[in-house]
Amino acid sequence: MKRSWMNSPYAFSLGMFAMMVPSQAFSSFYSYFYVDKLGLGIGLATLARTIFLIWDAVNNPLFGYWSDRTKTRFGRRRPWVFGAIPLFMLTFILIFSPPDGLSENGLFTWFLVALILYEAVATVLWVNYGALFPELFRGDRIRAKASAIQQGYQVVALLIGTALTPILFGMMGFSNMSILYALIFGVFMFLCMMSVREQAEVMPGEPPKLVEAFRQTLKNKKFWVFNISNSFAQTVNGLISSIIPFYAKYVLQIPEKQVSLLLAAVFISVIPLVFVWYFIIRRMDGVKAWRLSLVVYGLSVIPLWFGYDLVSGVVAGTAVGFGLAGFLVTPAMVGGNIIDEDAEVTGQRREGIYTAVSGFITRSSGLISALAFFVVGMIFGYESGDNPGSDPESTFRYLISVIPFGLLLISVLISFSTKFQFHHKAGGSLDHGQKTDYKL
Repeated sequence: MKRSWMNSPYAFSLGMFAMMVPSQAFSSFYSYFYVDKLGLGIGLATLARTIFLIWDAVNNPLFGYWSDRTKTRFGRRRPWVFGAIPLFMLTFILIFSPPDGLSENGLFTWFLVALILYEAVATVLWVNYGALFPELFRGDRIRAKASAIQQGYQVVALLIGTALTPILFGMMGFSNMSILYALIFGVFMFLCMMSVREQAEVMPGEPPKLVEAFRQTLKNKKFWVFNISNSFAQTVNGLISSIIPFYAKYVLQIPEKQVSLLLAAVFISVIPLVFVWYFIIRRMDGVKAWRLSLVVYGLSVIPLWFGYDLVSGVVAGTAVGFGLAGFLVTPAMVGGNIIDEDAEVTGQRREGIYTAVSGFITRSSGLISALAFFVVGMIFGYESGDNPGSDPESTFRYLISVIPFGLLLISVLISFSTKFQFHHKAGGSLDHGQKTDYKL
């Protein structure tokens, strides 16, 4: 491959596209599929998600720790990703292919087992792929550029995984849709990993043992404030995408085939807005840009409350797109600087453990989302598609606007709870391909 393509933001971002197509289809439609289509009660769906999070609390940090200690001639991260590719394809298909004729308990068991397997493999992918970002791209300038490109790819994947998915499962069913997305993932993830070469850095000393690695991570206040704040915003990402099919059905009262238009309004608008945010953050401190994006995101969900038909829903969805674009681009700079600062202190590049713990914190947002769904559903009497209660409109109007606004308000307040001052930024002004002394 051409040298300019190897380790370029464009090549690396193929991995984001690959993972986000099936991941977004999963997050947007697994609740709709199991609860509204198959009739699984939201109580059992919430229980399955809770059990998974207990398992995730164990495997996520462990995968990061093992990744940091991996040493092969192919790198630390790439062997893990190559091994996970076929397993991810299989487990994703299992999620959307339960056998016919299952009882509710049988359906719950299938969902729980498939979810645990799928999320475990997804953890391996996200930890190792995510750990490559701060390793390959050093400094605010290149990270801002790489993040904008990566999020551009991600938005295209989000559009496919949300707007195209209803069309596909309407034409071919959920199981065949999952097979198609698994194949797309496999092709693009393989191309990405073939285009990546890890940095051949030799760090002094041995990586810390597991307990010490966790102790050092737990002491980093910036890391915890940053990720806990992001977890509330990440909850909004998952909540809005998963609630949109319900919002379209019960609030906007549009036919299922028009859900794609509503989803497209959100994600098509994000593509140019990602680059608007790129130009904004080039002119301001990364931490300020991150905090600004949280504020804008919070304001952007308000118009969803006033939606009543397809047109008003599209207008509100476009507003959300601007807030979402900011949150997609800005965290990469802050997170990268936290990892760089840790490397200066410890003498070790520990992207794996930081990415893993960060992933667990932000992915725990799934529990917040599930609990919000459960509590609001119980308040207004929504149980499932078979028993939507007397006021499903209020259920999903609150879930798509009021709850997200409250979560983002919490996120903003947490983001201001500590000072983020980085005294040194490795390679801070260099573009991809230029020589740099990482000074680690």
